[in-house]
Amino acid sequence: MNDNNNDLPQNDDVFDHALVKSGEVMPGVIHLLPVTSRPFFPGQAVPLMMEEAHWSPTFNSMADKSTSILGIVLADAPTAETAQPEDFRRIGVVGHVHRIQQIEDRLQVLVEFVQRFEIQKVMTSTDPFIAQVDYLPEPSGKPNREIKSYALAIINTIKELLPLNPLYAEELRMFLDRFGPEDPSHLADFAASLTSSNKKQLQGVLEAVELLPRMERVLVLLNNELEMARAQHEIRKSVEERMDKQQREFFLREQLKSIQQELGIAKDDRTAELDKFTERLESLTLTKQAQERLDEEMDKLAMLETGSPEYAVTRNYLDWITLLPWGKHSEDKLDMAYARKALDKDHYGLDDVKERILEFLAVGIMKKEISGSIVLFVGPPGVGKTSIGKSIAEALGREFYRFSLGGIRDEAEIKGHRRTYIGAMPGKFIQSMKEVGTENPVIMLDEIDKVGASYQGDPASALLEVLDPEQNSEFLDHYLDLRFDLSKVLFLCTANQLDTIPRPLLDRMEVIPLSGYIASEKLQIARRYLLPRQLERAGLKRSQVKINAPVLRAIIEGYARDAGVRRLEKQIGKIVRKCVVKILEGAKTPISIQKEELKEYLGNPLFREERSITGPGVVTGLAWTAMGGATLTIEAVKTHGFNRGFKLTGQLGDVMRESAEIAYGYIIGHAEEFGADPGFFEKSFIHLHVPAGATPKDGPSAGITMASALLSLARGEQLARPLAMTGEMTLTGEVFPVGGIREKVIAARRTGIKELIIPKENQGDYEEVPEHIRKGIKVHFVAHFEEMVPLLFKKPRKGTRKSL
Repeated sequence: MNDNNNDLPQNDDVFDHALVKSGEVMPGVIHLLPVTSRPFFPGQAVPLMMEEAHWSPTFNSMADKSTSILGIVLADAPTAETAQPEDFRRIGVVGHVHRIQQIEDRLQVLVEFVQRFEIQKVMTSTDPFIAQVDYLPEPSGKPNREIKSYALAIINTIKELLPLNPLYAEELRMFLDRFGPEDPSHLADFAASLTSSNKKQLQGVLEAVELLPRMERVLVLLNNELEMARAQHEIRKSVEERMDKQQREFFLREQLKSIQQELGIAKDDRTAELDKFTERLESLTLTKQAQERLDEEMDKLAMLETGSPEYAVTRNYLDWITLLPWGKHSEDKLDMAYARKALDKDHYGLDDVKERILEFLAVGIMKKEISGSIVLFVGPPGVGKTSIGKSIAEALGREFYRFSLGGIRDEAEIKGHRRTYIGAMPGKFIQSMKEVGTENPVIMLDEIDKVGASYQGDPASALLEVLDPEQNSEFLDHYLDLRFDLSKVLFLCTANQLDTIPRPLLDRMEVIPLSGYIASEKLQIARRYLLPRQLERAGLKRSQVKINAPVLRAIIEGYARDAGVRRLEKQIGKIVRKCVVKILEGAKTPISIQKEELKEYLGNPLFREERSITGPGVVTGLAWTAMGGATLTIEAVKTHGFNRGFKLTGQLGDVMRESAEIAYGYIIGHAEEFGADPGFFEKSFIHLHVPAGATPKDGPSAGITMASALLSLARGEQLARPLAMTGEMTLTGEVFPVGGIREKVIAARRTGIKELIIPKENQGDYEEVPEHIRKGIKVHFVAHFEEMVPLLFKKPRKGTRKSL
């Protein structure tokens, strides 16, 4: 032991004894040392590592009593140092301490275990632990046939373990030096100590004093260990085989490469890359600037080491340049009949839109070349803006590429990153050109009205160069730093509204509006396109599910009144999926959907019959939203006569509030002229409300509607017949034009209103509305509010016109 440690016994002779035999007389009171990792067995000689500061009093106490006998017991505690007497297991193993050696702040204690013992009483509550014990004698006598059989099974299992792990052979040699295979008790203990079983299983073997149950447990543990050793051996063998194979293949490849280089039939990685780029260039027609830059970069690549960072940057740059379609064009299909067929194949209606597209294609056919252009489709969601772009690409026979601009806030998404940045890439437009492989594709820019801006730049401003026919022939991407021709690209953009598109960007595009569909158009679209598509997606035949026209019409009216057909398709898809469930559950086909069953398939209707609100002060207006046209009921009532006042509710914006105040002032000034009591407003508090109150509203087009509601209230007379109106009004009563006439007419038709009042200056806009939408609708065009009074009431009351 270490002579410098005064706390430990200074005389090693105390622990220097000959090997203790199991038959020797052992003391009834011994020192205990708890362990927490695993128990030990008689016949083992094990070096234990203990904390010196904690356990040196135990060994000092043993030295004072001139004893080397030490009991080792398993403790159910996190560490040996925290173990208490109540944590000790009942049965442990006693041993003889042969040597104690200090290694830094730990003690290495060599103990030879001799015999099992059972704790009768722990005499101390803190260390050093001293206990009164009884010793459990090992079985003696000649073993019977059953024990011999178990011993033979244990020996055979150990023999199977030996080839799998060389450590087993060393431990077996040490066992045979001290005991023989004819000693079944020590054989069982030795076999248990070989295994990597958990401490609970090993303690079970230690507590099995009777030999036969002990050998049964040991044999189970040995077989588990054998299976685990075999699995580890297979894994190790598989890994070694793979490693050997990889090493062999590596050496063979290196040898083959050396032989090929010696014969001049192989190239190194750099030469192979340069040859690949040169091969790509054979089918390209580069500009002079691009060719010069390419030559410079290829010369640089030829001099760089393949492992340098600059090599990877230059290689990626050359890869991008040579993958772009310099001078490659797809041949356009200059066939009007084919173009019309392609547009009609996937779209019903939209005749005016198709005509404008065909006019554009006709010019290209006449010139024998369709030049690049920028077209903007504007309309509510679900009207077919994106799908009509695909049809245009098909009609032209061009490649189609689509990406969304919605939410883009970084200018680099458009014009690319500069090559100095790690992970730099070209912008979306150069990426799309690489993807399609031609210089004249159709590129669709979805959601151009939702482009954002941030500290990283303004993508909308970056789009100005791309979408300008005068500039995009020399589009400069920051990554390429080369001029690339985008002038032959047909750009198709989509938007829900024009208000959020910057004016300079909007000026560069040809705007084609796509309004919403009326019920009859939706019905045809559902029958021709939506229902067959949903049946195909569900794996059904058309003969298996039947949805007739009245049922489709009920779906449109009750569940899908929006301007587009996206919601209608979702509702049809929901019905088809429920039909699939029924068919799989054994329902007979065809399944015919009835109107009465719609509630079962789709739940309660989302839209109900619009309540007909009539009476003095109630007028229906027409509004435009990003979702299409809509009707708007405006109500005006007199709340009390205590004082004069005017109140507005319904989440109205500033412009709409100004329109209401203009209408209020104008009607007060001309009440007598329009047949109302001139004193009505003097002591009336007027409340004007625009439902629904939770929806924000703004815009000038409700001016004449508000004025009509106030006049109806002042006259105490409701409108002569159902009609709707739209138009901006000035302080002098002039009716100014408004936008969204097409959408508003569709909204009126959708809700069953057959008579409209529209500003006279919007007559041209109304005449552009398709004939089938205008059919059956009576329209009055007015230039001044006084022209409206005879249209609003049955018997206009004559008054005196006031001069202002």
